Amino acid sequence: MTNLRADKPPVKENVTPYAWVILAVIYFASVVAPFNQFKIPPIMPVLMQAYHIDLTQAGLLMSIIAMIGLVLALPTGILLQRWGTKTTLLIALALMALGASLGAFSNSFALLLGSRVVEGLGMGLMGVAAPATIAMWFPPEQQGTPMGIWATWVPIGSVAIYNLAPMMSVSLGLPSIWWLGAGFAVLMILLSGWLIIAAPGQLQTQGQPAAAPNLRKALANRDIWLIALEFACMNFAMVPLATYYPTFLSEVRGYSLGQAGFLASLASLVILVSAPAAGWLSDRIHSRRLILALPFLAAAVWLIFPFRVTGGQITVLMILQGMLLGAIPTATFAAAPEVMRKPEWAGLGLAVVLIGQNLGQLLGPLYFSQMVSSFGWANAGYLLIPFCLIGFFSSWMIKIR
Repeated sequence: MTNLRADKPPVKENVTPYAWVILAVIYFASVVAPFNQFKIPPIMPVLMQAYHIDLTQAGLLMSIIAMIGLVLALPTGILLQRWGTKTTLLIALALMALGASLGAFSNSFALLLGSRVVEGLGMGLMGVAAPATIAMWFPPEQQGTPMGIWATWVPIGSVAIYNLAPMMSVSLGLPSIWWLGAGFAVLMILLSGWLIIAAPGQLQTQGQPAAAPNLRKALANRDIWLIALEFACMNFAMVPLATYYPTFLSEVRGYSLGQAGFLASLASLVILVSAPAAGWLSDRIHSRRLILALPFLAAAVWLIFPFRVTGGQITVLMILQGMLLGAIPTATFAAAPEVMRKPEWAGLGLAVVLIGQNLGQLLGPLYFSQMVSSFGWANAGYLLIPFCLIGFFSSWMIKIR
């Protein structure tokens, strides 16, 4: 097992100023994905009534995204090598724009579910292309900070839609939420096509694709699969909270949809600070493993309380969630390119990580909804704790600085 802290910090490579422009463009292009993905939870009761569906069917509108991502994760990593990061990113945005547009026209649950499949195709491509692009522009020993900033893409997108969707559904109708997501995607297609260029050292002869990596060699890496396992556990345990907590607050605690969406989004607001801070800290102490593993233990304790607290305690709990869990995605996406050891293998490593992410996002909400139906909200929360413990042990076994 490697030391938790390196004996001495690595020599820093220079980061070009344009790398930060790339990071900004990639960041907002990435935000399109959670902005569209998480429009379901804050209006779930309205959708259940409008489409005459139950809680499990409503949860499927979220799980289908993960299902698509799980099936396409490795093929996406391979396509990234063939198409390049910019083309992959533009295709991802185009698919999300198309899927959101189809959703705006959906007049049945089947059509709405089909539109989520198209959106899921784009989100799967985005999850690999975005961090792979960042990894090309920043040297490994300095990727913690930019990955920490980028790791807030899910919180910022979900916070925005959690607070916009309830208001828009009342004042403008359900289709307006889907049209807003489509417009956001089109805007980022234009900006990404204009501003994204090849990273220094990544330029190739026009029309000549990158050499394909040795798949067997690239994937025969114990540590990348351990990273995928811990990320699967995080998503399995925490995505059900993002999916169903607004519904719990509305139907059980009696909050309006707007209030429930705001309370559930508080954790994401805190992650906007905690994720970059975790990335900065991991670069400074030269350890990804500590930043990755310890929050799982805190999350295991945290899961005792979400369905027991009331009033102001809910606010405190959401703030604590954001403080504790902002570190895991940051350390995960910073560690993945490092353990792959070769820059050309980074896309495949990130694809493996997304297998874990989508597996957790797929199974977690389905498992949790069944546990709620069988045992109630609080007990369903307790039954997520073992997955946090598995996440801790798998994180601790990763050989990473």
